[in-house]
Amino acid sequence: QVQLVESGGGLVQTGGSLRLSCAASGRTFSRLNMGWFRQAPGKEREFVAANVGTWTSYSTYYTDSVKGRFTISRDNTKKTVYLQMNSLKPEDTAVYYCAASYSGSYDRTNSYEYWGQGTQVTVSS
Repeated sequence: QVQLVESGGGLVQTGGSLRLSCAASGRTFSRLNMGWFRQAPGKEREFVAANVGTWTSYSTYYTDSVKGRFTISRDNTKKTVYLQMNSLKPEDTAVYYCAASYSGSYDRTNSYEYWGQGTQVTVSS
């Protein structure tokens, strides 16, 4: 069983930065594919970024709208994954969710077995 706890959300102005953190429980964090998703009011939950692979080799993936602005990273010693968000825009406003799985497509919500409670990110114009 894996439990995920997100933190780091908040209110920021356009162009600002935030760093989200997701702390995981469990003994096999290094084997987990880790993803960030977001859900804006009235919209479906969408993929943002993923870090997948094994201890010796990880790959990162991003949705097009955040490429060059967001960076996903992980620290296996701390069992934590991060999402550094720069140059934030009002359209980035959403609840951001951390997710984990041992397998499956990195960009599909139904591939992820474990989810955090979400953290609100609001970007003012």
